[in-house]
Amino acid sequence: MIRTLVVDDDFMVAQVHRRLVERVPGFTVVGEARTGGEALERVRDLRPDLVLLDVYLPDIGGTEVLRRLRAEDGPQVDVLMITAARDAETVRRARHGGAVHYIVKPFAPETLRERLVAYQETRGALGGGEAAQEDLDRVFGAPGTGTAPAAPAKAPPMPKGLTPESAALVRSELEKADGDLSASECAALTGLSRVSARRYLEHFAQEGKAVVRLKYGTAGRPERRYHWVPGAG
Repeated sequence: MIRTLVVDDDFMVAQVHRRLVERVPGFTVVGEARTGGEALERVRDLRPDLVLLDVYLPDIGGTEVLRRLRAEDGPQVDVLMITAARDAETVRRARHGGAVHYIVKPFAPETLRERLVAYQETRGALGGGEAAQEDLDRVFGAPGTGTAPAAPAKAPPMPKGLTPESAALVRSELEKADGDLSASECAALTGLSRVSARRYLEHFAQEGKAVVRLKYGTAGRPERRYHWVPGAG
């Protein structure tokens, strides 16, 4: 298992990233951190294999955290940047610091999955012993091998008031549900308000990614229950 540490100052965003990581076979989340200082401590204590690292942290910026991880004589760890920062200087610092990839927020859930799978394959290429040239080409992305990191994919635009991060959280719970969910049940699972949860559920229903079933009780309006469509993008 690839032990992963999630670093983001936003609790809800960190929860989304945790759920997305744990849906990828071969990965497990061993902890979270809200600040740069906490991230450095967690790396020393938990010794993860991979850190998902934000740039905008309240104390130490993500690129400085990356620099300190490389400077310290501590556990070796790989870092995948996940941030809204897209200025050239920050990207250069991440690259020079040895980040394995750089994902710009907001992003589609499939983007993180693709980067994690690619990292997993690269890690496997250096599993032990001597590396063949084709393994090195896979790791360093030699021209013509098709292994160079792809550009971050842009997420489709969301309706006003909705965010890709919360949408991914609702989607994750829908996909994991044993049956269908009501807005109230979804709110309890995600930490969103019932009104917000319902907006995301209705958004997925309008896109054809979720189906709605009406459950009739003895009195009052029927309850709307939502079920994720298998194979929906």
